[in-house]
Amino acid sequence: MKKFFLLSLFVSMAFTMINAQVAEPQDQPMNGPKISFTEQEHNYGTLQKGGDGNCEFTFTNEGNEPLILSNVKASCGCTTPSWTKEPIMPGKSGSIKVRYNTNNVGGFTKTITVTSNAINSPRVVLKIKGKVEQ
Repeated sequence: MKKFFLLSLFVSMAFTMINAQVAEPQDQPMNGPKISFTEQEHNYGTLQKGGDGNCEFTFTNEGNEPLILSNVKASCGCTTPSWTKEPIMPGKSGSIKVRYNTNNVGGFTKTITVTSNAINSPRVVLKIKGKVEQ
């Protein structure tokens, strides 16, 4: 019985020493740019053919390093994005302007993929939708 007790004590101490050497991750804030959009979907509602198909998505850099949008790509040729090309400093905002060609009658749902150096979300998919009537 004495040997069993000593063996259990030894094994217990060995596990304690091994666990003590494993470093616990620290809750340190992640450094880098962080992108935050005010909205990620825009609903035009009902538009008239040839009507105003413009909208704007606004974002803020909530990180601590400059945010750079490397690419903004629409899902089809009927949607044209333009965006802030210069780096967005921490705490500052930028925008992505989207123009949808309203010459096509019917309902639509399109996406715009935003690629950036953001550490929280390097790829964000924005969405526009609505209906164009004659």
